[in-house]
Amino acid sequence: MKLNEIRDNEGAHKKRMRVGRGPGSGKGKTAGRGVKGQKSRTGVAIGGFEGGQMPLYMRMPKRGFNNPNALKLAEVNLWRLQDAIDAGKLDVKGEIKGDALVAAGVIRRVKDGVRVLGTGEVKQALNLVVWSATSGAIKAIEAAGGSVVQERIAAEAKAAALVEKRNAAKGKVPAPKAPRGDANKVSARTARTAAKA
Repeated sequence: MKLNEIRDNEGAHKKRMRVGRGPGSGKGKTAGRGVKGQKSRTGVAIGGFEGGQMPLYMRMPKRGFNNPNALKLAEVNLWRLQDAIDAGKLDVKGEIKGDALVAAGVIRRVKDGVRVLGTGEVKQALNLVVWSATSGAIKAIEAAGGSVVQERIAAEAKAAALVEKRNAAKGKVPAPKAPRGDANKVSARTARTAAKA
């Protein structure tokens, strides 16, 4: 066996059919498209069309919506972190951020942030700095002697402070809110009913 004798298996590469190149090929004049009609023309896009019948995607009920402002987060389970540590790819010394997870091959890209989920367990103390984490993941990490810093909380506090600052500059005073679970708080409907009685 020599390099110049290496060949693909018979039939591994099949030549593509060149249509519209004369009657000898059997795919000449109409190039396999038949005669006339919408499908013989270019630019046909009739996916989901059922000949005028109400299509399936319109027969099914609508549900939910797509939030254009939703953050795209890279999700990581605890077992993925532990696998990376066991393989020696993830260094547990110091803070572990999104870039470190990408370098260790735990996630492909950071996207808008990293969210830690609670499936699996961790044996080492990890100091994670991520966008958010589930309560189960936080408990498991803290039980192993680690900590989780959620960037989301700081970002929300910063946004709230900015709104408050803008309102103060405009002279707006936020309306006082009744505390949750206040026994004295009544709904507008209850108040109207009581007034009529």
